[in-house]
Amino acid sequence: MGLSEPGLSGADLRALVPEGAAQVFMEGDEQRALTLLRRARDAQPPGTVPWAVLERLAGLVLIHVLREVEGTFALERADAVLDAAGQPRPSLAWLEAGAGEAGER
Repeated sequence: MGLSEPGLSGADLRALVPEGAAQVFMEGDEQRALTLLRRARDAQPPGTVPWAVLERLAGLVLIHVLREVEGTFALERADAVLDAAGQPRPSLAWLEAGAGEAGER
């Protein structure tokens, strides 16, 4: 299932977030943030930790814009992969915190 990413750190996971995604989310452009996250997710092999991190963040953005059903399904897919790999579940607060790190790359 592609869970061979042992020892990914928080910095490694944060590096997956496309440049600008956190900033546009914080500025209220949820649709742009969702587009950036989905494009980055689609570049990852399905079922891998990098894919799951981006799928989870996209799901959280969907829930934030009141698309709860679609967002919940994304969380279920992502959380299963993250839990099996022993990786943390990123939150919207984690996404927003990344905007300030390294000048949002």
